[in-house]
Amino acid sequence: MTVSEHRVYPNLYKDSVALMAITAAVTKLEGIEEASVVMATEANRANLRRVGLADDSSAGPNDLLVVVRGAEEARTQALDLAEELLTKERSGSEEGAAEEAPPVSLKAAASRYGDSTLALISVPGQYAAAEALKALELGLDVMMFSDNVPVDQEIALKRYADDRGLLVMGPDCGTAIVGGVPLGFANAVRRGSIGIVGASGTGTQEVATRIHHLGAGVSHALGTGGHDLSAEVGAISMLRAMRGLEEDEATDVIVLVSKPPAPSVAARVLDMARSLSTPVVAVFVGPKDAGIDTSGIVMADTLAGAADLAVAVAAGKDPVQIAESSLPVALRAEALTRTPSQKYLRGVFSGGTFCYETQSLCQQGGVVAASNTPVAGNKMATDLWHSEGHTILDMGDDVFTQGRPHPMIDPTLRNERITAELGDPETAVLVFDVVIGYGASADPVSSLIDVLETGRRAAAAAGRTVSLIAHVCGTELDSQDRSAVVERLRDAGVYVADSNAEAAHWALATLNSQTPSGANS
Repeated sequence: MTVSEHRVYPNLYKDSVALMAITAAVTKLEGIEEASVVMATEANRANLRRVGLADDSSAGPNDLLVVVRGAEEARTQALDLAEELLTKERSGSEEGAAEEAPPVSLKAAASRYGDSTLALISVPGQYAAAEALKALELGLDVMMFSDNVPVDQEIALKRYADDRGLLVMGPDCGTAIVGGVPLGFANAVRRGSIGIVGASGTGTQEVATRIHHLGAGVSHALGTGGHDLSAEVGAISMLRAMRGLEEDEATDVIVLVSKPPAPSVAARVLDMARSLSTPVVAVFVGPKDAGIDTSGIVMADTLAGAADLAVAVAAGKDPVQIAESSLPVALRAEALTRTPSQKYLRGVFSGGTFCYETQSLCQQGGVVAASNTPVAGNKMATDLWHSEGHTILDMGDDVFTQGRPHPMIDPTLRNERITAELGDPETAVLVFDVVIGYGASADPVSSLIDVLETGRRAAAAAGRTVSLIAHVCGTELDSQDRSAVVERLRDAGVYVADSNAEAAHWALATLNSQTPSGANS
């Protein structure tokens, strides 16, 4: 019988990244249907109830809660494994500190480590603003990894910081590289003269890694959080970060990365960009707003293009985007072998900005897709769990990750969706991303390749060939080694593009190769 079982650890705190990793390890056990390891806040417990992992404990927000659902023997094994990993985390964090207990507050930490300049806040959203304010009062810049922080608190924190010459990255800021130190989800990249200010986590990763691949380097990559360029917040952190990079002697070029801002906010950001002595390259991923004045700014069409232009400007060359390679001949030939039922493009992404950019580029080519995060002009998917027509999904969106780890940490749910798309007789092209680096799965491809090979064999048995197109965001310096990941994917029959934009163009081109009259919604 598959039922839920739980354990409560009173007054035990672990940050969300550590808890997601433990959840991923527990969920992989045979016989486990669902599992979650979270702080027992009301928001987290509501998420558990939504995925059928309700518990009958009286655990509160200061308590750590482990809930698993599956067969009886597997439940015991899973709960024991979670406890073992939690114990290891605790003992590991205490190793080397036997002579000196770890600080129990930001003030104590700042006092002990007097040269600290930044605090990373990763507590449940309802407590994050209070902790961030403590850090700001100590004169520290702040990176708020936490999400679900009320916008009025975000505005108050950012105004308080800006008045004091400090920077608040976030809330919901998952990516940064400060002085060569990666924070959150980030990649190992060469240090150099290009600074990035990004309101998009995976967008910032794509630009940083592309700069590295082109032989240049990154001075700093400062995330602002996805709400910063909203009309309410008004880009307080992006403007502060731009001023900081302008004053940074190591930065010669600034790249701005965002989805389309509110027009008034875009005007404010670009006005400041024009006032700087440091040249600025900007990319607003998504449909273009013709009303925004971009004069005097080097504007890129894609994330990869922003990196290309920044590297050229840093080298004192004319800013030119590198042309994407043409559609591989074998991929075009493969398109001509499809059955009449195979008409649609399916996208399954772990990076939200990659999903957004793919939708936008495909829409420019005539493909109107459904999505859980539709760009302007696309449509909301009517059933998020079953694709209809062209469908491009962000599997890292909250709707898919409630009670589960993000697919960059645990790709299980993403892989299940890939299996479903390969089994759909209407799927012609499947495009997806693989994000590696700090915070991501240590082995993002072994289970994925199993899924792809099994799905393709089943499709072949039914007389169908599905074209697989991917893009790997990362570098050879990342522990997963991008070159090794790419080679394994290619060995499995995946066409691997050099950028997300190139993958989108390939997907569109191969779809149109199948339907000479053009791909339509």
